Amino acid sequence: MRKRFGIDIDGTVTTPDAILPFLNRAFGLNVTLADVKQYDLNPVVNVAEEEFAKWFIENEPIIYQGSPLAPGAETVLNTWKRQHELFFISARGPHLLDNTKKWFIDKGITFHHIELIGSHDKVEAVKKHQIEIFFEDKHDNAVMIHEECQIPVILFDTPYNQDPIPAGVIRVNNWKEAFIWVEGWLKMMNGKPILSGV
Repeated sequence: MRKRFGIDIDGTVTTPDAILPFLNRAFGLNVTLADVKQYDLNPVVNVAEEEFAKWFIENEPIIYQGSPLAPGAETVLNTWKRQHELFFISARGPHLLDNTKKWFIDKGITFHHIELIGSHDKVEAVKKHQIEIFFEDKHDNAVMIHEECQIPVILFDTPYNQDPIPAGVIRVNNWKEAFIWVEGWLKMMNGKPILSGV
């Protein structure tokens, strides 16, 4: 049975440390992912909030174009594209849609729909598109989507999302683990085996 997957982009399809090389160069830092204990990067950078926001807005297109794919994402997503609908829902602003589509094409990642909502509140988009499972790296997003939409949410483990999670949020270390969990979920939902091989 064809399912509609909702997938965050930054820190999920891209590596969670994608922004750090840009941050380190711009602010003369040496921050690693292990140093990032919360989603908000401003305390790590330690500059005025307005200054950091201005830098981020100016550099967003360059950062996103230079973001590496998370290990295993290409294999898993390109396996799922044959069986399911891949809806990418991101907090990026809508003005970055062309930039984002180009990155997907350059990386060889198929998408059925990309929605850049310009906000971290993805619940409305998840409901609107009738998403059946979501993939996320931001803790409060994962919990909110699960609780409001009553769907499983795969949470990619990072140093900045270590708060407790409810049973319907499933913590994984990588795309291979995500694939294994989703394969089991699909078998349970469909009552039959699905294509394997990742």
